[in-house]
Amino acid sequence: MMFVCNDPEPDTDRENLPDIEAWVADNDTRGRRLQGGALASGSAATTVRVRNGELILTDGPFTETKEMIVGFDLLECADLDEAIEVARAHPMVREGRLELRPVLEA
Repeated sequence: MMFVCNDPEPDTDRENLPDIEAWVADNDTRGRRLQGGALASGSAATTVRVRNGELILTDGPFTETKEMIVGFDLLECADLDEAIEVARAHPMVREGRLELRPVLEA
């Protein structure tokens, strides 16, 4: 799973920015991108918790950070090295940050 996050300190080099449509098409064609999409803004989030048996709902994101998850891509890669190469070509690698995590098998 690749979480796509914004970053308050993006790359200042604006030359040769990757094209998201090309990245999606390339990885869809190669069968490496299984699913992906953008998320609504953090203001549309609802945080759900249960504490001492009581349901607690909080509007908006719970995390107190400037970085927010703004999208995701479910990737099928042979190993971490391949996933890093896929992430390296994603446009948000320069505008934000990408977090790679293996999906655990049930």
